[in-house]
Amino acid sequence: MAHNCLQCIKYLMFVFNLLFWLGGCGILGVGIWLAVTQGNFATLSSSFPSLSAANLLIVTGTFVMIIGFVGCIGAIKENKCLLLSFFIMLLIIFLLELTVVILFFVYTDKIDKYAQRDLKKGLHLYGTDGNIGLTNAWSIIQTDFRCCGVSNYTDWFEVYNTTRVPDSCCLEFSENCGLHSPGTWWKAPCYETVKVWLQENLLAVGIFGLCTAMVQILGLTFAMTMYCQVVKADTYCA
Repeated sequence: MAHNCLQCIKYLMFVFNLLFWLGGCGILGVGIWLAVTQGNFATLSSSFPSLSAANLLIVTGTFVMIIGFVGCIGAIKENKCLLLSFFIMLLIIFLLELTVVILFFVYTDKIDKYAQRDLKKGLHLYGTDGNIGLTNAWSIIQTDFRCCGVSNYTDWFEVYNTTRVPDSCCLEFSENCGLHSPGTWWKAPCYETVKVWLQENLLAVGIFGLCTAMVQILGLTFAMTMYCQVVKADTYCA
């Protein structure tokens, strides 16, 4: 009976980690595609230039693949060391995520101020050599969210040292439309606009976060249950 239970958990954990590994492959693939085709897409921070969507996806995908691989091999080989390693790695990631979420809610105001200050600093890199990712990201955000600048369209005046904004700020896009009068530009601040959009989609973000947590808890449960079963089987055989 114990042997049948172990076999059932073994294959369930193998399938779980195989899907985990495949998910990591997909995330890594998207990250590499973004890095190759879009440069450092969505690099809005001047303080952390490496913190781009492409790099984040590549790092996340690599970690997920490694953890999934360790879990797969540990399950199929019934290896206590690998099962325990998988459990510890997944537990560390889960605790780190939980810590980040708690710190985010505790220091929301400070994060808000720092983010706005850093984004304004990053505006000065817009359109410069080697910053295609930041330039593309701002252009897409201002066009899609119909906004201009971080806290106001006048943020761009400091960048250009004149009454001018990027063409992506224009109500109707045309070449050099950013040189026209302010009446032809979006007035909404991008930081607040994106923040409101995130708040409106908080349910979807919450569901995604909850599903991610449940998957990780399920992985931890599988790993520890199988580890205990393998220990029991070894003790019984001895």
